[in-house]
Amino acid sequence: MSTVLIIDDNPAVAIALDVLFSLHDIRTVHADSPEAGLAALQAGEIDLVIQDMNFRADTTSGDEGAALFAQIHARHPQLPVVLLTAWTHLESAVGLIKAGAADYVAKPWDDHKLVTTVGNLLELSASRRELGRRRAREQRERHALEQGHDLCGVVWADASTERVLTLAVQVARSELPVLVTGPNGVGKEKIAQIIHANSAVRDGPFVALNCGALPAELIEAELFGADAGAYTGANRAREGKFEVADRGTLFLDEIGNLPLAGQMKLLRVLETGRFERLGSNRERQVRVRVVSATNADLPALIASGRFREDLYYRLNAIELKLPPLAERPDDILPLARHFLPAGRRLRRDAEQALLHHRWPGNVRELRNVVQRAALLSAGDDIGVAALGLPAMEPVAPAAATAADPDRAQIEAAIARAGGVLAQAAAELGLSRQALYRRMDKLGLRPD
Repeated sequence: MSTVLIIDDNPAVAIALDVLFSLHDIRTVHADSPEAGLAALQAGEIDLVIQDMNFRADTTSGDEGAALFAQIHARHPQLPVVLLTAWTHLESAVGLIKAGAADYVAKPWDDHKLVTTVGNLLELSASRRELGRRRAREQRERHALEQGHDLCGVVWADASTERVLTLAVQVARSELPVLVTGPNGVGKEKIAQIIHANSAVRDGPFVALNCGALPAELIEAELFGADAGAYTGANRAREGKFEVADRGTLFLDEIGNLPLAGQMKLLRVLETGRFERLGSNRERQVRVRVVSATNADLPALIASGRFREDLYYRLNAIELKLPPLAERPDDILPLARHFLPAGRRLRRDAEQALLHHRWPGNVRELRNVVQRAALLSAGDDIGVAALGLPAMEPVAPAAATAADPDRAQIEAAIARAGGVLAQAAAELGLSRQALYRRMDKLGLRPD
């Protein structure tokens, strides 16, 4: 149940509001002076304040109310405050709205409008508190993730990235193969490094092989090694990646490009830890944690006969899906700043352009764009022109209208809201303070 603090020296006002709000499951607390009100705020959890503008019988200026609001706002800047004012003090109330008050209610008040206003503000306040709690929880979880694990210097701020990192350090403790999926350039190798750094074989080697960067006839030799004379040009014996990665982690990128013959041998070594070099009959034994990655649709490759189904399920004991950069927008600016040379800064227009771009090349494209812009910019500040990105689309006319409503739109919105300015502001897409400023500019009186 929400709690409203009523600061008013008139007991009749407190009783009337207590009866009104009790009908809507809202609890009230009464204070008959500014000092008592500030003490009540300090003593208990208050969700909203309704305060009078005058507290002494011989005072009608509203200065006491303004001073009280200033103290409340300074101590509790997120707490919504509704001003209870006489018609003669509307201009003072509007001035306080511009200073941060949530709304005002003129005496004698309309019960329906007052309950609607308070209900909207309480709902908004509850949402803000929940957001604050969630952010605090996220900060605690991030701190625990950073302090308890080796994240290999990864830069992130987006919740979807954090979920992948959390899962990565969890699966790192097992010996099961991990398949990292996602489009090119999202950072799949970084996830593999994090898995290795938090695994039981973290003191062993981390070896990476891009299966898509080698001719098909050489991939097997790269994986399993070859004896001298095993193929043309093999003048001496060579170790394969499995031998080099023994007691460590082998990262196989673009696993979908592995030819079928190599897939069969890979399946065997995953199941037994045994393999033979090309041109050799001697069996070798290794202990290797395998992490593979792909941007391909492996089930589609299986359906077309280009990838072994049994290998897919062996590699896919645990799958980590890393979203494209466009689906984790909170990562964009932290990554961009990370890629900048020391002492360089992005201007606001450049940051907006980065956030607007869809990043088909993902993190790799972002790094290239930022580093190129830093090279081409003469000063410390990097503007949008240096990024070389497509121009942002102009704001749609409807959105521009909503951001700057005219007199008729404001009057119509207030009428639809039954005179509740907070509700009208929400409909127009404005804060209450912005609505009051716009009304003042147009010469519209709040009453």
